[in-house]
Amino acid sequence: MSKIKGPAIFLAQFMGDEAPFNHVVSMAKWAADLGYKGIQVPTNNPAFFDLELAATSQAYCDDIQAKCRAAGVEITELSTHLQGQLVAVHPAYDELFDNFAPEALRGKPAERTEWAIKQLKLAAKASQNLGLTAHVTFSGALLWHLVYPWPQRPAGLVEQGFAELAKRWLPILDAFDEAGVDLCYEIHPGEDLHDGATFELFLEATNHHPRANILFDPSHFVLQQLDYLDFIDRYHSRIKMFHVKDAEFRPNGRSGVYGGYQNWVQRPGRFRSLGDGQVDFKGIFSKLTQYDFDGWAVLEWECCLKDSSQGAREGAPFIASHLIEKAGRAFDDFAGAKTDEARNRRILGLKP
Repeated sequence: MSKIKGPAIFLAQFMGDEAPFNHVVSMAKWAADLGYKGIQVPTNNPAFFDLELAATSQAYCDDIQAKCRAAGVEITELSTHLQGQLVAVHPAYDELFDNFAPEALRGKPAERTEWAIKQLKLAAKASQNLGLTAHVTFSGALLWHLVYPWPQRPAGLVEQGFAELAKRWLPILDAFDEAGVDLCYEIHPGEDLHDGATFELFLEATNHHPRANILFDPSHFVLQQLDYLDFIDRYHSRIKMFHVKDAEFRPNGRSGVYGGYQNWVQRPGRFRSLGDGQVDFKGIFSKLTQYDFDGWAVLEWECCLKDSSQGAREGAPFIASHLIEKAGRAFDDFAGAKTDEARNRRILGLKP
C-alpha cells in the first residue's frame, strides 16, 4: 500500500567545512542519529558528493549507497538547485548568480549555461545509477524582472520567454526520461516556475513533457499567499517530491508580500522551523495521502530565528508524527451487507 516515506532531511543547509558536515557519508550517520531515515543530497560540491563520478561510475554509487545504508539512511533524491538556476539567467542577475558557478566560468554567461545543462544531464545519469526515481532542481528565470506588470509587457513577451525556457530544458527533460527519473521543479519565487499558472505555461511550452514535475514546498506558497491545499488538488498528478518546510506571513500597514527590501527577520513573510510557522501540515499530509503520494517527506530547514542544530533535532519527530498509515478498509465496513443486482433493484424500488 502506498504511503508517504520519512522522515528525511535535505542536507544543503547543514553542510560545512568541518566533520561530520563535509561529506555525504559522515552526514548520513549524523542524520540517522537524529532519527532521519533518508537524506536528500546536494551536488554542487564535488568534495561532498562527486556528481560527475556518480554519473560515470556505478561502483562509486554502489559504495556511497552501501555506506549510507550502513549508517542507517537511504539517499532519497539528488538536488541541483544551484546548477538548475544557471540554465536560465537574465543578464541583470549575472553577477549575483555567478557565485553558483565554478570560478573559471564567472563572467562567461554562455559557457555557464552550457555547464549547467551538462550538470543536469549528469544528475539524470547519477540518479539512475543510484536507483532513484526523482530529482529536484530550479527552473532558472528569464522573466522574473517582469513579475509585476509595470511597465506594460509587450504582447507575446511571456510566451516567447517560456518558449526559450522550454528550448533549454527539453533536452534535459529527455535525458531524465531516458534515465527513468522524474525531474521536479521546486516552485519558488525568483524562478520562472513560481506558481501554478507559470507551471502550466511551462507544461504547454514543453508539450506536457511526462518528466516535468513538481517538488511541493508549502512555505513558498505562504509567502506568496497561495492556497497550498488547493494547489495539491489541482496538481497532485505532477507532485513527485515534498519539502516539509514552515513559514509565516504577518502583513502590516508598512510592508506585505514584497517585503520592503528588509532582511528576513523584519519581513512579514518569513521561513520558520517546523511547528513555529503557519503551515497546516496535517492538512497537507492528509491531502497527499488522499492522492496516494508515496515519495519522501523531506525536511528543508530554514529559519531566521532558530539555530540549525535545534531545527534539525526537532524535524525528525515532527515529520514522524504527521505520517499517516493509510486505511486498508473503509471505517464503516462493519455495517456492510452482501449484495447482488437483484437486491439492488429491490432497494431502488425497481421491478425484478
